[in-house]
Amino acid sequence: MERSNRDSKKLKRKAALVLLTALLVTAWSNLDLKEARAASVEELREKIERKNKEIEEVNKEINRYQAELQGVAKEANTLKGAIKSLDLTQNKLLKDIKLTENKIDSTNLNLDRLVLEIEESEKKIETNSEALSETLRLLNEAGESSLVETFLKYDNIASFWDEIETLESFQIGVKENLGNLKVVKEVLEGQEDETERRRDELEGFKSDLGNQKKIVSINKNQKQSLLTETRNRESEYKKILERNLARKAEFEKELFEFESQLRIAIDPTKIPEGRPGLLSWPLDNIYITQLFGKTVESKRLYLSGTHNGVDFRATMGTLVKSAADGVVSHVGNTDETRGCYSFGKWILVKHDNGLSTLYSHLSVVKVSAGQVVKRGEVLAFSGGLPGTSGAGYSTGPHLHLGVYATQGLRPQIYQSKTSCNGAYLPIADQRAYLDPMTYLPAL
Repeated sequence: MERSNRDSKKLKRKAALVLLTALLVTAWSNLDLKEARAASVEELREKIERKNKEIEEVNKEINRYQAELQGVAKEANTLKGAIKSLDLTQNKLLKDIKLTENKIDSTNLNLDRLVLEIEESEKKIETNSEALSETLRLLNEAGESSLVETFLKYDNIASFWDEIETLESFQIGVKENLGNLKVVKEVLEGQEDETERRRDELEGFKSDLGNQKKIVSINKNQKQSLLTETRNRESEYKKILERNLARKAEFEKELFEFESQLRIAIDPTKIPEGRPGLLSWPLDNIYITQLFGKTVESKRLYLSGTHNGVDFRATMGTLVKSAADGVVSHVGNTDETRGCYSFGKWILVKHDNGLSTLYSHLSVVKVSAGQVVKRGEVLAFSGGLPGTSGAGYSTGPHLHLGVYATQGLRPQIYQSKTSCNGAYLPIADQRAYLDPMTYLPAL
């Protein structure tokens, strides 16, 4: 009995030692390695913080250029104003690139941090699992004896109760260790999810960077073309402006008459009722320059006296996002038809609620026909000055958002007597035009 008692005490001491390791492992296992990792993680966090401060500063510079561009927008009808706008746009676009590069750097630093944190979490799980397994094995050995056999091992009842209390403590410790293991695993899952999200962000930033560099090149070429075409003379610029405005008016008049004669069957019950928030804003920063329908500005700008969408102020290179989930049904560019000053580059997205949304006056298009898109997904970058590549003949850098009853839409190659003959356009029955503000979030 005395030998059995010694063996039992030895087993208890061994189990207690293993249990102590299991309970404290999350705090100080592999201390030297953990401290080294912690130092590396802290160093990365400091780099990330510095990079984020750089991002804040670049954002301030971008906002300053945007404010200056808004100030010269009224001067776009002069050559001097147009050149100034192109120069400011170029500076702003270069800052956009710098911002994206900083975001890429910050994301890479965060990915490096996550690698270290995941390694630490995995090591904790491994050590905890080993300690837990050993503790359970020792408890199992201790539990092979029946309660009577355990009682008979001891000379007195006090020693017996000590044994029972020790076993209960082990069981409590196992439960706590299991809880710690669960917490660490949840932390690991969160770190892995964040890693996946950061990698997706990184791919998006890299794509944006490539497109932003394209836009810088487009803007540079636009300035050179403008100087060449006008021979740097204000009088030449005014002649070109007047000629293009006349072409625009001629086209709009003909298109309005053509669409007014369409008699496409439209079932009103398949058009969703107006509800704020059914569609999301297509831009991050909202400033409306022209509302839908008959307004003071529409009477001045359009022969029909009405505006068939909503215009938003957007400097060249602004991200344009899908207003809702849908499928890109059509993509076009009226600028491919020489002298056709209309939508410029445009995208049409068909939604499953009976609506379609149009985004026009773009510089770079990121999507293609047939592509499935999500609400808030980037479709394109906004365009520039009137008559420049992608912008069509907009009244200044802006995004035009149109909303249609899908039933009444017929995108097609337009047969015209104007300079837009042969251009691919989103044609619609006049009754298919809907007020976007009916579906956009309340201001």
